[in-house]
Amino acid sequence: MPHLNFLYPNDNLLSGPKPTSLCEMEFLEVLHLGRNELVVNIPACWKEEQPMSLLDLSSNKLSRVISSSLGNLNRLKSMHLNNNSLHGKIPGTMNYCINLAILDLGENKILGSGPHWFGPCFQFLQILRLQENMFNGSIPSQLCLLPALQILDLAVNNLAGMIPNCLGYMKDMKLNKSIDEGNSLSPTYEPTPFKNGTLPLAITPSDWNQMHVEQVVKWIDLDCTALDLQLMVNLDLSSNKLIGLIPEELTLLSVLRGLKLSHNFLSGGIPIMIGDMKSLESLDLSNNQLSGAIPQSFSAFTSLSKLNLSHNNFTGPIPKGNQIQTLDDPSIYADNPLLCGNPLKKKCPSAEAPQALEEDTDEEGKLEKVMFYVVIMLGFAAGFWGAIGVLVYKKNWRRVYFDYMDRKTDMFYVIVVVKAAKLRRRD
Repeated sequence: MPHLNFLYPNDNLLSGPKPTSLCEMEFLEVLHLGRNELVVNIPACWKEEQPMSLLDLSSNKLSRVISSSLGNLNRLKSMHLNNNSLHGKIPGTMNYCINLAILDLGENKILGSGPHWFGPCFQFLQILRLQENMFNGSIPSQLCLLPALQILDLAVNNLAGMIPNCLGYMKDMKLNKSIDEGNSLSPTYEPTPFKNGTLPLAITPSDWNQMHVEQVVKWIDLDCTALDLQLMVNLDLSSNKLIGLIPEELTLLSVLRGLKLSHNFLSGGIPIMIGDMKSLESLDLSNNQLSGAIPQSFSAFTSLSKLNLSHNNFTGPIPKGNQIQTLDDPSIYADNPLLCGNPLKKKCPSAEAPQALEEDTDEEGKLEKVMFYVVIMLGFAAGFWGAIGVLVYKKNWRRVYFDYMDRKTDMFYVIVVVKAAKLRRRD
């Protein structure tokens, strides 16, 4: 079958070594052998003139190392070698596959430091999935130069060091995709030709219809295809040995839908402006050494439906408002003993402040009443003793006062007697 263009023997029980005769199909564009029982190694017979655009050998039993001859397939747009037993390092010849939109090497035993030859010449690479391998060293800053990257999955490896700040400048993870001034990691890109002088090939809509990749979205492992892949924007650096602070620059990734940094050794606080990541649907920062207060900007989230901040050292009240209040599962905040507020049973001290204030107000009211009566009594005493005391100590005043009282009494007596006599005469 020398003129065969498309071959789809996937999802069967094919076993044994992969036939080398496939390399001799000069017109083969799509080869999908995924989810079979193939063993041994990837053949080393691929040729530069082959027009292969999609190669899927995922979910087999392939072992040994990745063949360096795969670098000859410089028209490849999608390569899936995930879920095998491949080991060794990624061959340097892969840097010729600059048409790749998807590179999935997840679930293998590949080791070494992350490939440092990735850069702006991979202008179409939208999905890079290296999950669950044995990569070590630090995260290469060259990954920040990938101009179209929307899914970066480096989870479950042995990566160490700090998260590069430049990851916050990846253009296709931002609403504003213009080149950031002052960012040396976002240079203007001019297409680099192949070894034979031809330029990279653009990705077409029909190409996306043939591509698929597994992604963990909202804690669910999904097999994303076509439109899902073009819309998905995800960053997963979980289950590594990363240290240091969460870079504030990550909050610039305004179209990021999933951010997973769990099971590392990250410290410090959550960036204050994390609420600027308006498109975020899932956020997992659990099992780190993060501390400080949860930023109030969490109340700005409108799409967040999955959150995990457990097993850290956060303190203070849990923010309120908008989407954050709908996430009422206490396990989200588990093992943060100094956190308080809903949905936890532990109430914040500030919540008891109004009651304490009311008690203080009552005490002040009682004191004012006591003071009022004391003033009245003092006034009465002052008035009483002001008059009586003068009479006691002033003899002349006392005589005048009693003479005056006697005259008034006699006058009153006379008036009463006269009135009584008039009444009797009328009867």
